[in-house]
Amino acid sequence: MSSETGLLGGVDIDLPSGEVTVTSETRLAYDTVAAAIDEADYDLISRREQ
Repeated sequence: MSSETGLLGGVDIDLPSGEVTVTSETRLAYDTVAAAIDEADYDLISRREQ
């Protein structure tokens, strides 16, 4: 996603739990992130904003 949008600060993946954390210096639209996850053939289970 970072190469496509140029907006991501980082992506952390915890393989044992399957949890992925996406950080960004700017606010990302939920629909944009959800579409990118779907396009990569993964499932979005929950969202958490900080």
